[in-house]
Amino acid sequence: MLNKEDLLKKDQKHMWHHMSRHNPTPLVITEADGAWIVDIDGNRYFDGMSGLWCVNIGYGRKELAEAAYEQLVKMPYYPLTQSHMPAIELSHKLSEWLEGEYRIFFSNSGSEANETAFKIARQYHHQRGETSRTKFISRHRAYHGNTMAALSATGQAIRKYKYEPLAQGFQHVQPPYCYRCSFGKKYGSCEIECAKAIEDAILWEGKETVAGVIMEPAITGGGMIVPPKEYLQKVREICNKYGVLLIIDEVICGMGRSGKRFGHQNFSVKPDIVTMAKGITSGYLPLSATAVRAELYESFKEEGEAQHFRHVNTFGGNPAACALALKNLQLIESEELIDKAERTGAKLEQKLLPLLKHKNVGHIRRFGLLIGIEIVEDKETKTPLSEEKMKELVNECKKRSLIIGKNSDTVPTFNNILMLAPPLITSEKEIDFITSVIKEVVLST
Repeated sequence: MLNKEDLLKKDQKHMWHHMSRHNPTPLVITEADGAWIVDIDGNRYFDGMSGLWCVNIGYGRKELAEAAYEQLVKMPYYPLTQSHMPAIELSHKLSEWLEGEYRIFFSNSGSEANETAFKIARQYHHQRGETSRTKFISRHRAYHGNTMAALSATGQAIRKYKYEPLAQGFQHVQPPYCYRCSFGKKYGSCEIECAKAIEDAILWEGKETVAGVIMEPAITGGGMIVPPKEYLQKVREICNKYGVLLIIDEVICGMGRSGKRFGHQNFSVKPDIVTMAKGITSGYLPLSATAVRAELYESFKEEGEAQHFRHVNTFGGNPAACALALKNLQLIESEELIDKAERTGAKLEQKLLPLLKHKNVGHIRRFGLLIGIEIVEDKETKTPLSEEKMKELVNECKKRSLIIGKNSDTVPTFNNILMLAPPLITSEKEIDFITSVIKEVVLST
């Protein structure tokens, strides 16, 4: 077995790390169990971000490994140009979780799921005779993926820099960001102008040209921005009014993370299209899904030239990934992890709220078991803490065996939110550990 020095030499020679500049000393993770990871030196860290927001039921779950293994031995692969049992059962289960009749198209990642949604939306309108409906409305600060159309929907300028021009037809509006309201209002004395901004954008673009509105229930990677409770209902009404499809990106908020099966269920809305990934397998294997209301699917069954959906994904809906995902959803149900996510999130928030007394803590936001802590230089002006100081906070937590996140490469000068998305299995003792570390680090700034 190679020692650490030899491994790092190989790493530096051959690896290109995600989302980072040249990193000479990455953590080399060798094992994981529950909510904890272990590096090559034997140091243990609590994973406060569930990997990349995805290891919902924790590491080391043999039930998931066994489900994948059994399927790999039985039949490791067959494309979904035909069908197989794991995909059939999983699509049925997802429709059940969505509380409606949906048709499920499987891919591998959240980016691919959203790309699929955009193609479906455009083709759907075209086949109904509304060929001018090609545009999509998204929000500033939103993240919807790295592929060209998904990145076009993303409202984060730094991620787009040097990759433009991107796909055409994507417009952005102000997010529902009460702490920094673009309209100069305060919640409780406003008219939810952030939702009205979507209607304005539809009208400015020409209502007959807009195919869909895409949004996460809460903006996650862009800064954990949680909307007012009326917001999503108003957006649904606006979409209905103008014949625009509502696409809900549940890549992070779904699979129990929000305290409901899917984040949009907290707001009692029915999307036309739902995209999901990450927690669908708890990160154990790549899989994503684009769920489409059954009524929309009907137009793709009609006779005629190119009426069918001419889109294929070689590995999407891999039998082992589907079998594992099905087991994952069953465990989330049997262990009542959805209710636990809400309880754990509420306890974590409650223990963190005293930080609001600190001069640099501007706002704390929560959506289920997702938490954002906005750090500022000055509470009066709300000037964001610098990128360098934010990195220090994250590194100080790591020194104390806690891995947390922050929004990075999003909006210039506004990468100032610390983020937490621990596994849904997180215990009360682990909540105490998280809060004690964060308080120690923040209070020492």
